[in-house]
Amino acid sequence: MSRFSADAIVVGGGLAGMAAAIAVAKAGLSTIHLAPTAPPDRRTSALMMPSVEYLRRAGLVESPEALGQALTQIRIIDATRRLIRAPETLFDATEIGLAAFGWNFANSRLLERFHAVAATLANLQTRPLGATALQRLDDGWSVTLSDGTTLSAPLIVGADGKKSLVRSAVGLRTSERQFSQSALVCDLELGRPIGGTSIEFHYPQGPFTLVPAGGNRANLVWIDDADVLLAAQAGGEAQLLGQFAEKSQRLFGSIAMATPSFVFPLSTLSVASAGLDGVVLTGESAHAFPPIGAQGLNLGLRDVADLAEALAGVDRSKPDWAMTVSADYASRRAADLVRTGGLVDTLFRSLLADMIPAQALRAGGLWALKLAPGLRRQAFDVGMGRR
Repeated sequence: MSRFSADAIVVGGGLAGMAAAIAVAKAGLSTIHLAPTAPPDRRTSALMMPSVEYLRRAGLVESPEALGQALTQIRIIDATRRLIRAPETLFDATEIGLAAFGWNFANSRLLERFHAVAATLANLQTRPLGATALQRLDDGWSVTLSDGTTLSAPLIVGADGKKSLVRSAVGLRTSERQFSQSALVCDLELGRPIGGTSIEFHYPQGPFTLVPAGGNRANLVWIDDADVLLAAQAGGEAQLLGQFAEKSQRLFGSIAMATPSFVFPLSTLSVASAGLDGVVLTGESAHAFPPIGAQGLNLGLRDVADLAEALAGVDRSKPDWAMTVSADYASRRAADLVRTGGLVDTLFRSLLADMIPAQALRAGGLWALKLAPGLRRQAFDVGMGRR
């Protein structure tokens, strides 16, 4: 009998952590998932079709239409008053032979579905506790839990967020940057529905985006300077709704709050390597971006898919199998993390640039995407995370 508590310990109870725990257990490993109780996640995630297809293959989602709203179009409106403005641009999924680019899901509904799947796996044990320490053993890792008990395993999966204890304990280096901008998010009820179209109004300090959430409801993501957003929020609901109407150019009739708003700061985080010494990082433990281009959870699910591939290809009869998995995983993830991080950074910087050459490049780029079918198809592939 193994002296380890399990083959793998997954740390982190968010969507990426849940998906990772299920993938590891489905690979045949005895798995302990440390998922401390957290407040309800009121955010949403726009998952592109490759991510939705992975969820289907992994048995995590059977019918996306039962959980989310199809995203069929993306409309970009340059709402700045810059000297050189970009043209209004519409991307339609039918251009690439798809019914939808992806689906917009409420995180709480996805998490509920993942928990239901996890409950069917006999080799997956979930504990509502966090980790407080991680210590290297000769042939694995020891994890101290928030109740003072310890567990051990050859493989550790860190899915414990931007301030990852797992990442710090293993010594994986990060590169981080804080922005002056923050994001205000909430759900709105619109007087006129937006159907399946995600609409982005581009302003000098960031986009004001409405993502379809079914019926007349839309998820709002408003990026601006932190003091602007906090002042708008502090002014009360009537003032806030007035700003929403102005920012959306009064295109959707009446606007009402469907959920409270909250503001969070924006930053980026990347790691030099996503795996080392029997430890792998998934989700925001390995990467974090501003909510631009719908890349966050999409990238996290690609992490999980590559982890599943690394586990499928390893010989676990060998004593160093976990080391092999972490090295293989790091290699598989390297190019995607660099490519996606560069894409999101470039997009975010281009939206904020005030210099006339940058304005011309951004406008010219959108004109090219508007008029050149081949370039549009490449942009679709990059934006959807196709590999």
